[in-house]
Amino acid sequence: MQNQELSSLRKKIFLTAYPIKAAHIASAFSIVEILYSLYCDGVMHYNVTNLNDPDRDRFILSKGHASLAVYAILNKIGIISDAELSTFCRPGYSLGGEVNINETAGVEATTGSLGHGLSFGVGIALALKKKKSPGKVYVLVGNGEIQEGVMWEAVMTAYKFKLDNLVVILDDNKVQKMGFTRDTMRIDSWNERWAAFGWIVDETDGHNVEQLTAILKKKNNSDCPRIIIANTVKGKGVSIMENNPDWHFKMPYRRELKVFMKELNISEEELEDAKSISPCAL
Repeated sequence: MQNQELSSLRKKIFLTAYPIKAAHIASAFSIVEILYSLYCDGVMHYNVTNLNDPDRDRFILSKGHASLAVYAILNKIGIISDAELSTFCRPGYSLGGEVNINETAGVEATTGSLGHGLSFGVGIALALKKKKSPGKVYVLVGNGEIQEGVMWEAVMTAYKFKLDNLVVILDDNKVQKMGFTRDTMRIDSWNERWAAFGWIVDETDGHNVEQLTAILKKKNNSDCPRIIIANTVKGKGVSIMENNPDWHFKMPYRRELKVFMKELNISEEELEDAKSISPCAL
């Protein structure tokens, strides 16, 4: 059942993006299991009928271009309707290519300018701690953005203020934009770097929901923030897209489309239905 749900999420992500011929599909596909674990497997505390609960857990997608994965999971849990999801990147509608707190219910921070999501998370976690709230903050970051200086300022600040209610999840798919991380910064492992800044470091298979949930639910008995390094595959779920930097921002041509349809179990009818949605009819 769980595998079906994960496949359905990837299918929905693709069918939502296909009509507009533009989206960061590969980036969204690599974090599907992470979001499923957070929202659907009992990790995060939230209430769909009270999105402003002051003690809720917060999720921040720092790699904002993977927005479709967030929209799909918010749709699954009933915060975003099918009709709203179908407006993705349509002129005149609010569901943009990067998440925006002022335009989409369930979004906790506007991101897209990479590297700043953790700073949002640090500020929120510090505020929750001062209010003695049980709420936690989960921030999902990507390989490329954690090379930015502002990220490491936030890392040091989180340790300084003992933000044990802050959890970073690194979508460690080893790819950034148009190349591999190892070729850009000669970095094969982030574990030692985060540990050197006082963070508790855990590592897991980013596509195994059971392992993800277990490690995310693990109690933090220290006064330090945590990072979960989730080993993932960029483009997970479609063979020609997996671990291929060329697919960072690309949609399939006719021959490639056949692979997507076969591996995501998309019928011709479903594809035509997705293409036929008109913004004026929404």
